Amino acid sequence: MSLRARIILAAATLALVGVASAGGSTLSPATVKAEITRNWTLFFSGSTPASKKIQLLQNGRRFASVIRAQAQSPLARSTKASVARVTLVSSTTARVVYTITLGGQPALKNQTGTAVRVGGTWKVSDKSFCALLSLEGTKPSACRRV
Repeated sequence: MSLRARIILAAATLALVGVASAGGSTLSPATVKAEITRNWTLFFSGSTPASKKIQLLQNGRRFASVIRAQAQSPLARSTKASVARVTLVSSTTARVVYTITLGGQPALKNQTGTAVRVGGTWKVSDKSFCALLSLEGTKPSACRRV
């Protein structure tokens, strides 16, 4: 193999390794913001199964019992979130401005939360979830570790 061919092969290999190790960090900011918006909206939707919500929450397994209990509530089933703005803070953190609606009516307007990238997935931060639970007057033991 010629020297030129080896250089091209080495460059191609480095490029592939770089993309693989980046774990998606080379995605455009618009794509990242769209993923955060989609996952945030899914997490707060009353129609999303509890098992999926657990996957979309940072340390979701710690909150599994709370999420499953909420899923049984008729009020929780009418919950939705709309995301107004996502601001990327770092490659693993974003600030999210959102509104929670109950039965189509705004219940919590222009709330600020944090999305975190864990294992290649953008999730609702456990701190944001605990802040909302405290507004309900609930503070599960999992929030004490946050």
